Amino acid sequence: MIDILSLLQCLLPQINATTMRQLNQIILAMLAMSGRVTMLGISRWAGVGGSYRTTLRFFHTVIPWATLFWLFFRKHLWRENEVYLLAGDEVVVSKSGKQTYGLDRFFSSLASKPINGLSFFALSLVSVGGRQSFPIQIEQVIKSENQTNSTPAVKKVKSKEKRGRGRPKGSKNKNKAQVILTSELLLIQKMINSLFELVGNFIPLTYLVLDGHFGNNNALQMARLVNLHIISKLRHDSALYVPYENPDSSKRSRRKYGDKLDYRNIPDKYLCKSDIEDEIQTDIYQTTLLHKEFAQAINVVILVKTNLKTHSCSHVILFSSDLTLSFENIVDYYKLRFQIEFNFRDAKQFWGLEDFMNLGQTAVTNAANLAFFMVNLSHNLLADFRQLNPGSGIIDLKAYYRGFRYVCEMLKMLPEIPEPILLTQIFAKLTTLGRIHNVSTSVEPL
Repeated sequence: MIDILSLLQCLLPQINATTMRQLNQIILAMLAMSGRVTMLGISRWAGVGGSYRTTLRFFHTVIPWATLFWLFFRKHLWRENEVYLLAGDEVVVSKSGKQTYGLDRFFSSLASKPINGLSFFALSLVSVGGRQSFPIQIEQVIKSENQTNSTPAVKKVKSKEKRGRGRPKGSKNKNKAQVILTSELLLIQKMINSLFELVGNFIPLTYLVLDGHFGNNNALQMARLVNLHIISKLRHDSALYVPYENPDSSKRSRRKYGDKLDYRNIPDKYLCKSDIEDEIQTDIYQTTLLHKEFAQAINVVILVKTNLKTHSCSHVILFSSDLTLSFENIVDYYKLRFQIEFNFRDAKQFWGLEDFMNLGQTAVTNAANLAFFMVNLSHNLLADFRQLNPGSGIIDLKAYYRGFRYVCEMLKMLPEIPEPILLTQIFAKLTTLGRIHNVSTSVEPL
């Protein structure tokens, strides 16, 4: 069995030995335990040195989690010559009560409605070759007083005189590159800047991948401010225009926008790839287009799917601020963004993101960051575990550690240690309890 304490040695410059021992006990308990991952549940599985008071002290200790995430990733998860993307998304955790720090109403995509809970924004490094996402920074989203108290007041509509055609006299053009960032974008910008201070030039990061919620000019300008190119998705009904290409040579032409793109009749000159699978035709178009809300031209990729039986069509619009990026990379990189959703699933299902009952700011921060730290730790443990147990997942890994815990407790009660052959059989038998995938025959005793 892998020694967890040896994996945590890379964190020692940032946390003291006491916090290191507490973290080791908590991790071992979380790997072996069943049921809800709360402080009480952890203390019941932590054994000697992991009492409830010790667990309580750990969760009320201020810990530099961003630095710990980076140190662990650089030591155990980073692969040389690998291409990494920076992906971000928000996760909402349902919570009841009234005392939890940051508790408010947030929109949950799982419930398809606003719910009482907590919201966290996560930045992850996504490996293009490994097709995996590694959480690297977590921040809690706190609504400002203006957002919390903003109740739409009913305003009386006053009759206004209808102005004539054209622009009002004295109006000036606005610089769309200079935008006022929302509190959400300011939080993301702050997180990216702090991440760059840690990473430096160790990993070259070029692209920031965000979901369709950030498919707007403000998010694009925020990404450019931190020297990243954004990859995101536009609304399906976005008004896109072909750049005007035929200015009148006889006068100073200021026309910028050409014809509006018709998604039902996209010109064939933009077609990059077309294939048919299961009577579904997929056409991929790519070109540089303009949007009246954006300050610059954008690299647009349109995926059109047509059912050859019913002739019904649907399309998705992806875009990037990098005008040189190929359509294959835009599609592939945006697909990789979904890997962060698997991080959210694992953190909720296995590592207590949905279970913790902490109330204070420090305790809530530690609980959320610990859940995502366990996501990265489980990536590292599974990489070694799958060498002898191909296809295993987190459930198999937890069953393995739980079996070792059962054996260790049983050996303490025996008057003498059994023969090595019998001991190996005991370990092999008990570590299979609760497993899903096939079990390897080579299980080493402690």
